[in-house]
Amino acid sequence: MQLGLSFSLLLATLLFSLSSGVQAAPAKRGGLITLPLKRITHLRDDVHPTILLQQHINRGLKRHAYMTGRSAPTKRELQENIDKRLYLPASGPGSRKPKSKRYNRQGVVAHGVTGSELISNKAAAKKTGKAKAVGAKGAKGKGAAAKGAAAAGAAGAAVGAGAAGAAGAAANSSSNTGPGFSEVDLDAANNGGLTVADAPATANSLGLDIEANDVGYIATIQMGTPPQNYNLLMDSGSADLWVGGENCVSQSGGGCGNHTFLGTQSSSTFVDSGKPFAVTYGSGNVAGDIVTDNINVAGLALNAHTFGVATSESVDFSSDQTPFDGLMGLAQSTLSEQGVLTPVESLAQAGLITDAITSFKISRLADNKNDGEITFGGLDPTKFSANTLVTFANVNTQGFWEGAMTAVTVNGQDLGLQGRTAILDTGTTLVIAPPADAAAVHAAIPGAASDGQGGFTIPCTSTASVALTFGGQAFAIDPRDLLFAPVDPTDLTGDCVSGISSGQIGGADEWLVGDVFLKNAYFSTDVTNNQISLAELV
Repeated sequence: MQLGLSFSLLLATLLFSLSSGVQAAPAKRGGLITLPLKRITHLRDDVHPTILLQQHINRGLKRHAYMTGRSAPTKRELQENIDKRLYLPASGPGSRKPKSKRYNRQGVVAHGVTGSELISNKAAAKKTGKAKAVGAKGAKGKGAAAKGAAAAGAAGAAVGAGAAGAAGAAANSSSNTGPGFSEVDLDAANNGGLTVADAPATANSLGLDIEANDVGYIATIQMGTPPQNYNLLMDSGSADLWVGGENCVSQSGGGCGNHTFLGTQSSSTFVDSGKPFAVTYGSGNVAGDIVTDNINVAGLALNAHTFGVATSESVDFSSDQTPFDGLMGLAQSTLSEQGVLTPVESLAQAGLITDAITSFKISRLADNKNDGEITFGGLDPTKFSANTLVTFANVNTQGFWEGAMTAVTVNGQDLGLQGRTAILDTGTTLVIAPPADAAAVHAAIPGAASDGQGGFTIPCTSTASVALTFGGQAFAIDPRDLLFAPVDPTDLTGDCVSGISSGQIGGADEWLVGDVFLKNAYFSTDVTNNQISLAELV
């Protein structure tokens, strides 16, 4: 079969679109503050799922490297990861686009074409690794050594390929099959769009909107005098609050896009300290000044709060297609590049909330409930089953939220993966496990197979139940969340790219656990007591 990918397809992967939504009114009660987290959607036209998968893996690897203080993969290494995946079947999304002869002028080799043959434009090559701005996270990744991706491929191929035969036989003999990949999710993945959350019924909660098919989550707060609305990405894996400044310049040249900016022209209470800050994320970076100004979080006023205003943004943030104005980091302030308290810590210090607690209920598009929310100061008891609530220690000393993961099971089978820890990160889309662990998980899923490059496929009709145990409580991942994308979008009951991938993200026993898992649990962090809580959703 002749294989290839058009340059126009690669350009299509860079398209993003913002749909505006109605801002839910903040609710306040009993020391809790809840912000509606809105989902931001990217318009993507025929993004091949294997490329999208690698984009998310790259972000996760970079994110974890930043988290653990390890050397981040180079741009070349990350691009090589993308290049390895540019071997697309003619029946895939790219087949619906006419091939550009310019990029096939040397002919299409038997096993596909290389990334260099397809991407001669340096800017396009730089952007290809972007699946979502920050957040996608995958999300947005701050990652780890890219050579882990190569190790993932070797380990995944060795274990996963061997398991695939036996697993496939088991799948063929089983009648326990699901309906396949959701048409709703496929439409959202292809067309984007913002699914606005319903106004939370519980006090002090703001809705968490859904970006595309469960990609990113934003909330709106007010800044400046007079106050203006700013859309901020909510991220439990970083600890800095920033928005774009009125004098912001894109690193690609020109201004910082069609966003809402903050500065002396828009706010009479804005004060620039002149002290610099800089933050690097997997999908971009920002730099600017540390400032003070009034902010309002769900009706609670923090006057003269200290945070950052970006005067320089990479294109990942400055683009008109990036649907947020800044980012709110909700890890512990020990991680802050600005060296200041996070908003939730400041709210607690000011006595506006009882404790520096942030709680997430991340919604799933396919459920059509639109009930996502973020709550400051406590937990929303209407979102979880009280008798399943477990609280365990944060074992990370840098400021991330990392807990002991005592077991991993597939269909009730304990895989013997003991002594693991997991960083819980709303800014990462996938679950990224060490290569041997990821291979072991997929070896137990009927019909699963390794792609030889750190990724795996599973049947889109799989009903396999993968569960992670924290604090003695097992939390099962909905089989739908294991389906990252169909390999062939015209066959929703064929093979799907798995939402669990492999990568050398740190130690051999360390996982990076993103929204594939977090959609299945109520997730709460407590700075005061340095604890994490999880509970089953209701």
